[in-house]
Amino acid sequence: QVQLVESGGGLVQPGGSLRLSCAASGSIFSIKTMGWYCQAPGKERELVAAITSGGTTNYADSVKGRFTISRDNAKNTVYLQMNSLKPEDTAVYYCNAEVVTTNYYRFNYWGKGTLVNVSS
Repeated sequence: QVQLVESGGGLVQPGGSLRLSCAASGSIFSIKTMGWYCQAPGKERELVAAITSGGTTNYADSVKGRFTISRDNAKNTVYLQMNSLKPEDTAVYYCNAEVVTTNYYRFNYWGKGTLVNVSS
């Protein structure tokens, strides 16, 4: 079994910054791509940013130049640095990881989400 635990969400004013973290633990052999998704009220979950084990990144157009994704492979942890936050960034942010387990099965895991509320 694998668990993803997010932290770092909260209330922030427009123009402010937050840093989200997501730590994976459990029966992990390796982790391929890790990413962050967001889901605003009444909308579908969508990709914010993703990073491969080799460090290749991919961003949604709406966050390019403002958000930075990074990971620490030794700690099985992915981060999302969010700068110049806008009210439209308000959403629940979910961590996602493509994990190869210790018995060599590949599964996609999700965290429970952390709320980011950008409001004055």
